[in-house]
Amino acid sequence: MKKLLILIFVFVTVTSQSQTYLKFNAVSALILVPNVGIETSIGKKTTFSVDVMASFWESFNGHSPMKLYTLTPEVRYHFKEKYNGLYVGGHAGPDIYELQKWNYFNTNMYEHGFGYRLGVTVGYNVKVSDKLLLDIFAGGGWHQGFYHGYYNDGTPGRYEKAKNWNKSGEWLPYRGGVMLSYKLN
Repeated sequence: MKKLLILIFVFVTVTSQSQTYLKFNAVSALILVPNVGIETSIGKKTTFSVDVMASFWESFNGHSPMKLYTLTPEVRYHFKEKYNGLYVGGHAGPDIYELQKWNYFNTNMYEHGFGYRLGVTVGYNVKVSDKLLLDIFAGGGWHQGFYHGYYNDGTPGRYEKAKNWNKSGEWLPYRGGVMLSYKLN
């Protein structure tokens, strides 16, 4: 509890002394997958961004679940100036999912598990006004997943026979969109 209070104090102190934006991904919202975040200044040309994304789809294609929850903390370097122009960011974050992986489409199998992502984001900030900003971005990297594989047609049991968790590592594009950003201070 003590560590949490210290973390909250540091976060409030940093954000009260710097430019901070609340962000909402308009592109992911179109497919009913909310993605919200906050970004704050931590240096002359660097910012810290953290966002969460969640999909609550019970069925994406009529029979496979598409549920996922991600947390993405990221440090960004802005080449021109903060919140204006091209930037690149590095991130690492956890995820939890119940979905059909891309290479299992057109099968009766899905995966339920957790994982972590290590990757890079490339983006471009466009100032609309003093308070509004567009953040156009795309990113991806390495995803390491730990999951149990199940049948989605009612067949009992798991389709894979791993003793504990099946593991899957792959390079993937897994983030992108247009964040509508509102400056708090």
